[in-house]
Amino acid sequence: MNSPVEQAFVRNSPPVSANDLLIALKGVLPLHCILSRDEQLRPYECDGLSLYRQKPMLVVLPETEVQVQAVLRICKNLNVPVVARGAGTGLSGGAMPHAQGVLLGLAKFNRIKSIDSQAAIAVVEPGVRNLAVSEAAAPYGLYYAPDPSSQIACTIGGNIAENSGGVHCLKYGLTVHNVLKVRVITMSGDIIELGSESPDAPGPDLLSVFIGSEGMLGVVTEVTLRLLPKPVLAQVVMASFDDVEKAGDAVSKIIGAGIIPAGLEMMDQRATQMVEPFVKAGYDTEAKAILLCESDGTVQEVSDEIARMEAVFQEAGATRMQTSKSEQERLLFWAGRKNAFPAAGRVSPDYYCMDGTIPRRHLARVLTAITEMETTYNLRCANVFHAGDGNLHPLIMFDSNIPDEVKRAEDFGAAILELSVEVGGTITGEHGVGLEKINQMCVQFSRDELDSFLAVKRAFDPDCLLNPEKVIPTLARCAEYGKMHIHGGKLPFSDIPRF
Repeated sequence: MNSPVEQAFVRNSPPVSANDLLIALKGVLPLHCILSRDEQLRPYECDGLSLYRQKPMLVVLPETEVQVQAVLRICKNLNVPVVARGAGTGLSGGAMPHAQGVLLGLAKFNRIKSIDSQAAIAVVEPGVRNLAVSEAAAPYGLYYAPDPSSQIACTIGGNIAENSGGVHCLKYGLTVHNVLKVRVITMSGDIIELGSESPDAPGPDLLSVFIGSEGMLGVVTEVTLRLLPKPVLAQVVMASFDDVEKAGDAVSKIIGAGIIPAGLEMMDQRATQMVEPFVKAGYDTEAKAILLCESDGTVQEVSDEIARMEAVFQEAGATRMQTSKSEQERLLFWAGRKNAFPAAGRVSPDYYCMDGTIPRRHLARVLTAITEMETTYNLRCANVFHAGDGNLHPLIMFDSNIPDEVKRAEDFGAAILELSVEVGGTITGEHGVGLEKINQMCVQFSRDELDSFLAVKRAFDPDCLLNPEKVIPTLARCAEYGKMHIHGGKLPFSDIPRF
């Protein structure tokens, strides 16, 4: 069952054979840029969300923009799906290959083309690591603000696909706020540029449409990034609370006091007890929750703001406060938060990282509900998240060798996402929808809205060959999910007229 808009994306021609596709690709790529043997394909069968796996038909690793164009044109002519991939650190299954498709790896597009210190911009290829941009800009007193926890490995192209954020996104914004221009190749092999180095670009703001589109609209080959001056000083206040609700209220009070921290993160007790033996960051493992609140700017600005932060935390019921005394200590405080995911791997065979976003005022309510869900699903969950903008990252711990635990982990995650929608939030903040959250798209959006998303995709990719069968669910999928899982069979939008 498909809506009229979906009919445009149904591929009627039979899939091409791997051998025929291989022959065609050999005509435009050197042999070392094509991977076809089983042992070569296996490393690409999933991204950071290893729950979902699929071996691609072929993997290509082009080295030039001309080669990317040629690959896309061949795949369009042969009706072959294409999934673009960066470092594979994504956590929503967005880079999982298509069984009858090509996995287009951009790892070789790893050059920083230029840094203009006067204009404070960097021009980079999509395979450049996030952290490498700041490292290259450091001699000019500049840095790139978005800092996902995986910044040591994740790439700029992947950050654009998912509109990644990081611990400093509260003050400095997400990827969409720090990218000026992208150079993109469409499925037809055409090159387009979205955005501008100037403050605004003529016409509709298609750059904002493209960022966060999860590889569904085109393949990025070049990115122009906005750089910022490195602050003179940065300090972090670590505040402990004997109650999660008090910590949640403290977040609202910080923002309510007119303070916009450079970063405002929260970790519950299970998270700090998981992280501390691994990183030895000096966390208070007796606290029910801790907040990490950073101020940056001039020495006087930081001194004044830190004093205001401490006063708010004191009034909110903090049981202990510690302010970083050196840059080394500040980085250590953040190292604990940024290593929460690998720390989970030390205490559990597997973990499932969720990514819902809620209004800050509902932090305590949602955290309490997650604790109750632990009992319902009989699984542990550690909570780490960007408290300042309400972006939750619950880490559900399970053992994939126990089939029932896999199902319970998935159901646990779905319940958190649907609760996020219920309190006025969204199903994702920065990890994307991919395969992981496609069912919850049925909860968040009406069919009319989903068909509008498909219409945008059709404008860029008429045959739906780029990263197909992800992000936007079909009418049939929503109907089935609603029947099986949601509100006794009734989707929130079930009374909205269909096409």
